[in-house]
Amino acid sequence: MQSNPDSRFHIHPALTSFADECCATLARLIAYVGALALFAIFGLNFWDQLQLNTADAEPADRPGFTLATRSRPAFAVSSLDPPEKSESYEIFRHPSGGRKDIFHWGPPDEKPVAELEIYRPGGEFDPSEPPAADLAARLMQENPQGRPQGLEAAGVIDSKFGTLALFRFPGRLDPARSCLGFIKRFGDHPALQISGWSCQGATLSARPAAIGCILDRLTLLASGNEPKLAELFARSELRRSGCGASASLSADWVTGAENPRLRGTL
Repeated sequence: MQSNPDSRFHIHPALTSFADECCATLARLIAYVGALALFAIFGLNFWDQLQLNTADAEPADRPGFTLATRSRPAFAVSSLDPPEKSESYEIFRHPSGGRKDIFHWGPPDEKPVAELEIYRPGGEFDPSEPPAADLAARLMQENPQGRPQGLEAAGVIDSKFGTLALFRFPGRLDPARSCLGFIKRFGDHPALQISGWSCQGATLSARPAAIGCILDRLTLLASGNEPKLAELFARSELRRSGCGASASLSADWVTGAENPRLRGTL
């Protein structure tokens, strides 16, 4: 019997079938891994969009601050108005450590006529944010007759805490309708910002005097673990000169509440 000389190079059919099955399995595995990677990419993109939408949905007005009903008052303001005027005192805290003590004054069941906010910032504080932007939003919320484009400088006022910048809505020159806002930002020792607004007073000179009365009667009840805060209020008490006496506006043309009157026309 004569043997075929090429039989030694012949591949058994079983081995060919096994190789084909391995290639098919490898192809299915690659396709499976690719599908998983694609689902992972879509999932990460959906999560990023969800986080972005959640951040956009957060309120722009005092984000993260919640009413702290169990916190003890740290400040007090002696009586400013006759008995028919009511006073509210609320404390707001931020998870990053910030605290806002807010006073409101006004007739019962009506919109407030004055506000005072003592802000002790925490990790949420952004020093690059203009303080007048938050003040404009608060003043607009309580006094919708203001204009949305922001506030303009309205001079300065001297108080027991030093010089404070005054602001008002542009174009509101009518004393009966114009409200004044004020801001005083201290440094890091202590980290503190005092701001607010007042619609009290019938003249341009009476409204800064009303703000001076609010600041003159502000006192510290408890400083907690902030000795610099206690030192600041102790020094301010040495400058107390009576309600309204320290609230007179500077009379020169640079810091006056009204626009400077120049000679001639522009």
